[in-house]
Formats: sequence, structure tokens, C-alpha cells
Amino acid sequence: MEVNTIISQVAVLFFIMIFGFFARKNNIISEGMTEKLSDIILQLTQPLLVITSFNFDFSKEMLRNAGLIFLLSLGIHLFSIGVSLLMYSRYPHRTRSVLRYVTVFSNCGYMGFPVLQSIFGNIGIFYGSMYVVPFSILTLSYGIMVFTGKSDKEAIKKILTHPIIISVGVGMILFLLQLKLPAPLYNAAYMVGSMTSPLSMLIVGALLANMPLKEMFKGFPVYFGSIMRLIVMPALVFMVLKLFTLPEDIMRMSVILTAMPAAVNTAIFAEKYGGNAEMASRAVGISTILSVVTIPLFMLMLR
Repeated sequence: MEVNTIISQVAVLFFIMIFGFFARKNNIISEGMTEKLSDIILQLTQPLLVITSFNFDFSKEMLRNAGLIFLLSLGIHLFSIGVSLLMYSRYPHRTRSVLRYVTVFSNCGYMGFPVLQSIFGNIGIFYGSMYVVPFSILTLSYGIMVFTGKSDKEAIKKILTHPIIISVGVGMILFLLQLKLPAPLYNAAYMVGSMTSPLSMLIVGALLANMPLKEMFKGFPVYFGSIMRLIVMPALVFMVLKLFTLPEDIMRMSVILTAMPAAVNTAIFAEKYGGNAEMASRAVGISTILSVVTIPLFMLMLR
């Protein structure tokens, strides 16, 4: 992909994020509305986006690549867990838990899907959906353990009923059996699913607007975590993957999704399970702002 195209696509997403920022500042997106919009994305638009992204003619190569990116995602997340355990020992638990979560879990859904779709089209969502499956499983199991030190007894139930897991399962059945949705149903699902990218970036912008600017940029740990998330982890993943013979687009997608900023649910989990929620919110905000520069740099490196 040409340099100008890469920069242009990321700029589009950035401007949508800015629109969300000003919409929240002017109360067009009111307090509490971001949670409702997140529910719409998680339970409606994103699952439909995933299901319609499986609307391809069956190909053994695509099936093989789908399995490959699933395994790469699992390996990347386990590798990130290992790296996170080696870092941050000098920080108190509430800070350390946030930094470990940020290091392991990227915003591969809310920001990852829009970026992949803008670069690779629907096949980017097809493969990105497989990447997000290990993310969803681990965030509901290991992600909770990071903050509490113990597993959630309801984790298995939550994983099996997670909208992304269900939608990937439905999409894979349609793909394997070559079942095609009726045109009106497919078009309706595709139109609603296509709302995921703009809604996601509007929400990210609105969340940034909720954070006082004077407080957001304080403290070294959030910058440390952001550098680990945006630069160190994707660079390490890139160097490791270069050791293997992989399809070029699969490697590029894996590195790009690793290079996303901190997952939005970092702050939610920190608040719910006793982590430093204020720091978690700032880590999400700072890493998202910095990613506007770092994501294009990694894309250019992967050309």
C-alpha cells in the first residue's frame, strides 16, 4: 500500500475520533451514552460486521490462514503475558496490574477492525475476527486474574456467550458450508455492521473528552506502559515473526493489531476488580493519542 494511502486512512479514523471528542464536549454524546453505544457495537454492529466478513467463496488457503492467525494471536498474547511478568516488579500491585494488562491487551477490536478494514477491506475483518478470539478468551480469564490474583468462576460461561465468539462461530459455519444469506438480509446486516468503524472511533474520542487534560499527562508509569504497548511489543512481535515463513498479509495484520493502543476495557476492569482505574483511564487516553503517530510508522515499516 502506498505511503499516502496509509496516512490518509489513519487520518480518517483520527478525524472521526476528534468528532467524538467534540461531540462529548458539547454534550451531543451525553454522559453514560458511551456505555450504551459500546453495547450497540459489542452486541449488534460488530457481530454483524464479523458475520458478513465471512461472505467469501470457500478457500483452503483462507481457512489455513484463519487457523494460522488464530494460533499467532494466541502465541502473541502468551508471549506478551511472559514479557509483562518480567516487567513492573518495582511498582505496587494496583499500578502493576494496570501496566501488565496494558502490555498484554491491545485495542484490537474497537481500533483494530477499522484500521484493518481501511487497509485490507473485508478480508481484514475476516482474519481480524480470528485474531480477536484468543483476546476475548484471555481477557475474560487471565485479564481478571491480573487484577484479582484469582480466576472468575463464571469466566467459561462468559467466554462461550461472548458476542464475538458466537459471531465467529456463525460466520465460520456459513463459510465452511458455503451458506449465503438472502440478499436483503445480507445487505441489511452489512449496512449495520459497517457502522462499527465510525461508532468505535466516536466512542474513543468521547472517552478521551471525559479525561481532564491537566491530569491525563501526569506520571511516568503511563508513558512506560504506553511505550511498551505501542512500540516495544509490536517491535518484538515483528522480530519474532520475521524468523518464520509466513504469508505477508497475515504477518502484517498480526503486527498491526499488536501495535494498537491499550484496550478500552482496561479502565473498566481496573474499576471493577480493584486496580488503579484513574491511571488505567489515562493509559488508554495517552496510548490512543500517541498511536496516531506510531501506527502509521509500523504500517510503513511493514509495507
